[in-house]
Amino acid sequence: MTGWVAIAGLGPGDEALVTPEVRAALDAATDVIGYIPYVARIAPRPGLALHPTDNRVELERATHALDLAAAGHRVVVVSSGDPGVFAMAAAVFEALEKWPDPDAHDIRVLPGITAMLAAAARLGAPLGHDFCAINLSDNLKPWALVERRLRLAAQAGFAMAFYNPRSRNRPHQFSRALDILREECGPECLISFARAVSTPDEALKTVTLAEAEPDMADMRTVVIVGTAATRRVGRYLYTPRSSG
Repeated sequence: MTGWVAIAGLGPGDEALVTPEVRAALDAATDVIGYIPYVARIAPRPGLALHPTDNRVELERATHALDLAAAGHRVVVVSSGDPGVFAMAAAVFEALEKWPDPDAHDIRVLPGITAMLAAAARLGAPLGHDFCAINLSDNLKPWALVERRLRLAAQAGFAMAFYNPRSRNRPHQFSRALDILREECGPECLISFARAVSTPDEALKTVTLAEAEPDMADMRTVVIVGTAATRRVGRYLYTPRSSG
């Protein structure tokens, strides 16, 4: 077999944040597969087939990539951010389980800069100590599990980064998440809303949990919640690396 699959992260939005490794894979590809907005970031060229698909067909997309590679194609499966963070890398390996000889495939995971890390860098260093990332969407897990993880992470004193905080189909859930955070972290804990980081639409806002409103977030927003130790220094925000 001469084909391969590269699972690539396109970063948070700015083309300058796409890694040279990912650019090289895209230059060598015969096919690019991914969610419609991510494939739209790839410039068409002769010899390159683009395969945009809907967001809720991850396994079908992954299987398509493996089938093309088995036929000799050089396939890049694109995600935003990093492909291993709430993205396509897990889906490709899940699809790979159905193949009789998984090791027959040439698969590489090419890391990218996540929205979480890009947002943290813009803010300063709010994830400077122990932190966790939680996807607040309940598309692939029950909301009760989201609530449990959120509450336990807050009780453990982690800084937290939230992906997919609030959509038009589930606006009430982020309001509930804020209620849990206020219960567990207290009203003075700092929370940051980083929208469309590294794009022309970028917007940053840091408030206390007492001041936070559900409509401060949408699906283009990464929300970062600090710890009891997180504090401001000038216009920056940071969590000390030491812990008492």
